[in-house]
Amino acid sequence: MAFKFSRPGAAASERGGRCLLISCPITFALTILVQSACGLSNNHYLLVEQSLLAHDPKRADTIIEKAESEYGSKSRLLYDLDRGMTLHLAGEHVRSNGMLEHADQEVERLYTRTVRTEAATFLTNDNVLPYEGEPYEHVMINVIKALNYVGLGQLSEALVEARQIDHRLNVLSDKVSDKNSYREDPFARYLTGILYEASGDLNNAFIAYRKAYDAYQASRGWLRVPSPPMLGADLLRTSEALHLTTEFDEYRRVFPDTTWVSRETDRQLAQVVVISYNGRAPRKEDQYLDLPISLSALQLVLLNKGVIHYSHRQPNRAADSILYGLNGRVVRVALPRLIAQKTLVTRERVTLTARTGATFMATSQLVHNTTALAEKALSERLPSITTKALARAAVKFAAAEAATRGAQQAVNKDDAAWVGLVVGLLTKGLAIASEEADKRSWRTLPDEIQIARAWVPAGEYDTHIRTVGHHAESVLPGTRAPLVLREGETKFLIERVML
Repeated sequence: MAFKFSRPGAAASERGGRCLLISCPITFALTILVQSACGLSNNHYLLVEQSLLAHDPKRADTIIEKAESEYGSKSRLLYDLDRGMTLHLAGEHVRSNGMLEHADQEVERLYTRTVRTEAATFLTNDNVLPYEGEPYEHVMINVIKALNYVGLGQLSEALVEARQIDHRLNVLSDKVSDKNSYREDPFARYLTGILYEASGDLNNAFIAYRKAYDAYQASRGWLRVPSPPMLGADLLRTSEALHLTTEFDEYRRVFPDTTWVSRETDRQLAQVVVISYNGRAPRKEDQYLDLPISLSALQLVLLNKGVIHYSHRQPNRAADSILYGLNGRVVRVALPRLIAQKTLVTRERVTLTARTGATFMATSQLVHNTTALAEKALSERLPSITTKALARAAVKFAAAEAATRGAQQAVNKDDAAWVGLVVGLLTKGLAIASEEADKRSWRTLPDEIQIARAWVPAGEYDTHIRTVGHHAESVLPGTRAPLVLREGETKFLIERVML
């Protein structure tokens, strides 16, 4: 956009030329304004959570679907992930896998990124970049796809996803040298072990169980998920069935008090696996760091609200932009801050009541902590995020300074002061207003995942799942469902608890 002022006489062209220079800072400011206006609202996530709390996953999926345009092209992967999850919860397994397949392809495509797109972040923020997702989110794509195939009764296809999980984690392990980083996923490994054992492939089941145990041990310091006791029984059962004497003796020493159902016995039984998604994944907020570069600016920042303030004060962002724009010597840096939304659930109690009156019970065990994974991912990326944010702030400030001086030089000396003030307010104020952290993440995931497993005789059962909170007396009403089990069959049940 260009603004042209003219007056009669030969000086018109000169005046117009000068005002074309004024258009440069205006264009710069409008570019920041337009590009920083794009973003994903939190409103639809609140509606999704309310729908899931009301046990209406189909409505949750409809909310995500209607918000597709709000995600925008830069968050296409995030849209596919969110819809893949809500469709999964709604029992739309085929459509869910379609969305997750798109997500998988998008992850591969986003390995490359243009320099032009990267450069745009130095005028606005990282939200103009395509969302690539975190490595643990990439693994969850295959996890949910595998469970969708199980829901469709296609165990062989679920095993294809199990092999994809193995490949993805092997590549990640080769790429990440720090053993204290996310390079293995114990829950994903454990699930693949269950799937392999359900198919009768004990060798791969044992390998997966062993990798899961090793991963739980290696990550327990930051993942905050101890190796579930039932995993010890799985290692004993499969190593005994495979006649792996050395391994069996080793795990017998590690798990001296663990009892297990032998493979010969469980072959005549049916297995019920209850996977419970509990709570809400963490969200991110802006953490603003206002950096004064003069004494007067320091006083202004301290008087305004202190050096660091958080996004709950966002109604003042416009005022901050004007205030700091007028001063012209404050640089703002926005960093993401993770807000945990921990579940109140401690465990699920699964009761299977047979038509004969016999009752079988199982208690769930913690196997996955999304919040801990998100915290780890952010902590590892925060140094590079901070470095880039500081560089971006410097580029914005330099560009605003250049635009202000260019505008002053483009007008008469008498007008330079007020033109500089206006252009400085516009460019520096909008540079501050456009500063925003990348707060995108796969928020339709749960906070934690628990698994309960029970081996029962074949027959018809009523299934009752009760959710237990942090206090023993806070037993919440559960779900009931009829279940028909055949000998040797493994049946998976999915439970979503928003508390």
